[in-house]
Amino acid sequence: MYSRVITGAVCGIDSRLAAVEVDSSKGMPGFEMVGQLSNEVREARERVRVALKNARIEIPAMRITVSISPAQMRKEGASYDLPIAVGVLISLGYIPEKNVENTLIIGELGLDGTVKTVKGVLPIVQRAKLENIKRCIVPLANVKEGAIIDHIEIIGVSDLQETIQYLRKEEEEKAQMIAPADLTCVEPLDGEAQEVDFADINGQETVKRAVEVAAAGFHHMLMAGPPGSGKTMIAKRIPTIMPELTKEEGLEVSTIYSIAGKLDNDRALITKRPFLDPHHTISEQALAGGGRIPKPGVISLPHRGVLFMDELPEFRRDVLEIMRQPLEDRKIHIARTYGSFVYPADFMLVAAMNPCPCGYYPDRTKCNCSEGEVKRYLARISGPILDRIDIMIEAPRVGIRQLSANVKNESSYNIRARVMEARERQKMRYQGSKFHFNAELGAAEIKQYCALGTKEQEMMEQVFTVMNLSARAYHKIIKVARTIADLEGADAISTAHLSEAVCYRISDMLAQG
Repeated sequence: MYSRVITGAVCGIDSRLAAVEVDSSKGMPGFEMVGQLSNEVREARERVRVALKNARIEIPAMRITVSISPAQMRKEGASYDLPIAVGVLISLGYIPEKNVENTLIIGELGLDGTVKTVKGVLPIVQRAKLENIKRCIVPLANVKEGAIIDHIEIIGVSDLQETIQYLRKEEEEKAQMIAPADLTCVEPLDGEAQEVDFADINGQETVKRAVEVAAAGFHHMLMAGPPGSGKTMIAKRIPTIMPELTKEEGLEVSTIYSIAGKLDNDRALITKRPFLDPHHTISEQALAGGGRIPKPGVISLPHRGVLFMDELPEFRRDVLEIMRQPLEDRKIHIARTYGSFVYPADFMLVAAMNPCPCGYYPDRTKCNCSEGEVKRYLARISGPILDRIDIMIEAPRVGIRQLSANVKNESSYNIRARVMEARERQKMRYQGSKFHFNAELGAAEIKQYCALGTKEQEMMEQVFTVMNLSARAYHKIIKVARTIADLEGADAISTAHLSEAVCYRISDMLAQG
């Protein structure tokens, strides 16, 4: 007897539906599986066989053939276990075929029949909704993740026996056995109050201003200064001045985390902008994304949020060079034997570094590094990487008077209000276009949205010559100036805005050694 069960598969950041076809017939007993399957999928026949036995289902001596289509798609992981088991049961007559019509099934089976959590449930449910699937049967541990998508029934099952009982029931009885989950059961991730605030930081007013500009325009930034100057403290507070994720952005970020296997019933929906701070020993594969069919790497997980790279020169140079394209295109292309994949990487890079190996240059009372050592240290960060950073600011040593001063510093709430106003101006300006922030503009769009007056153009010509800027650095100064103007509520870019933006290009001096 022939049966067909709908399931789903993740392909990069996207997903697609797949079909598990099962045929059972008389002949030499066996359990064959075809369809360009990985070892994990091929091993499903043993997991399914034992799980069915422990669910008290006897498989007669028959020839069972399983095909997972489309055949040209490489099948990975153990999420096909449950649909294969259900397909076998339908072909053997244990479950009526009409009971799985318009139903998607996904899940991994344990040998005792338990249905285990799987990766990528969120994008698969999204795809199922687009294909007008009525119901999705998923592991109980993934039910809240699936419930994020509305207007589709999400049924969570804990074991194979429960799945069989559910599928055997008539339509009107199913809701009484397992009610479909909905969004009200989902508790947002990171819902607790913020524990850090810019009000905690004494001094460093210039750095805090640069951070405000960076957050308003979603610009990449680099802070350079001696140890203990507050670079890490400031970086960790940047999310507190950024707007909340919109519903669409939250779904984007949650999808990436779902594919990476970082969502579960306690972590079902991401509502706060992600903040990642990888250690400098990270590998190329961990940063970009690894595997035969690569999963999202550290460069994709802070999508729509902040990627903080502390001690930037300590990262291996080959690791840093991976970031050249993502910093510019805000996505990463990964090519493997089984295809080419594109993952989003629209993050705000915040980097911190010391000015020399010991950290105290140019204070010669503390720094004993030679000029050659300083140059070699700075040269660990290539010119092209520095060229892609919009803002660089010096974080000087904070004096005892600043640390002990009894002053009321500006809170994250107040800074965030100005950032929100600047972003609202950008939203209105770029309405109907593919852009959201000033940092995203290309050369052609800069002419359209960041036109300079005669005085401003003359000033930029002088800056371009004196600082020996690249074309990219020239455009970045104008984009930063546009953000500064937005923070002040100005429609046009003035020489004052350009002057402040130029002060954030110390990176060009570093690139020249």
